[in-house]
Amino acid sequence: MQTPDSVRATGRGSGHVDAASRAASLHHARPGGLLSVSGHTRRWPTVTAVIPTLNEAANLRWLMPRLTAVDEIVIVDGESTDGTVEYVLSVRPDARVIVEPPTGKGTAMRTGMAAATSEMIIMLDADGSMDPAEFDSFLALLCRGYDFVKGTRYGCGGGSDDLTGLRRLGNSVLTGLANRLYKQNWSDLCYGYVAVRRDAVDRLALESTGFEIETEMCVNAVRAGLRIAEVASHETERRHGESNLNTWRDGWRVLKTMVRLRFAPSLDSRPEQLPLEPLPLHFQTATAFSRTGTE
Repeated sequence: MQTPDSVRATGRGSGHVDAASRAASLHHARPGGLLSVSGHTRRWPTVTAVIPTLNEAANLRWLMPRLTAVDEIVIVDGESTDGTVEYVLSVRPDARVIVEPPTGKGTAMRTGMAAATSEMIIMLDADGSMDPAEFDSFLALLCRGYDFVKGTRYGCGGGSDDLTGLRRLGNSVLTGLANRLYKQNWSDLCYGYVAVRRDAVDRLALESTGFEIETEMCVNAVRAGLRIAEVASHETERRHGESNLNTWRDGWRVLKTMVRLRFAPSLDSRPEQLPLEPLPLHFQTATAFSRTGTE
């Protein structure tokens, strides 16, 4: 059976869910709103947005006003000199700001995840390329029982205005290799728009300091036996400034990370998992499933 690509689930307890499931989360008010996921209403879990920053004040002027639906914002700032921290606190005095030396995106993300106090964590870049309007797509899958939800720019409804030809080729090669090494069916490996349950963070055992943390999260989610899903996301161009990403240097670090971890001991110490929560009947009628893992 041909399966739509708007939401692709991979790994343990996996399946494909079409675009109708993304609409499930549009009829609520956050925070503290109600969501119908399994035929009955429930409270949305609390959500923390984790955002690494380094001289991103201009981009945050677009992003911060769009973060009204989260319960907590954690900014991990690499000693910015452009007023990043001051701007954040001027518009969100309740934001948690952690200032530390700029040792890399991976270090900042690990710090932010450790500081988060909500039940669910969403990680996104500060450059305005990831739209908070897509949060609901990620959260709906976490509410169904997935532990780790990763964005994909290659699913139906996704895309990128930022990928160069070289980066697109490199991502394709690295994604294909990761699928072979870890027996997955991912469509987009090197994309940092990710949501995870806070109680699964420790099981990821993250150690990366740079951009390779995006890959480490994915492969360690497999090694830890987490339930993983992909959901379509559209990446826009960085709104201001230049990215710190270096295609060759960071691509090499991604390659080394995925190969090294393939031969590392398993992280699979997960507790007994409950079955995934079924979609409401009116979503099931528009859904086709294709198993790529075990359930």
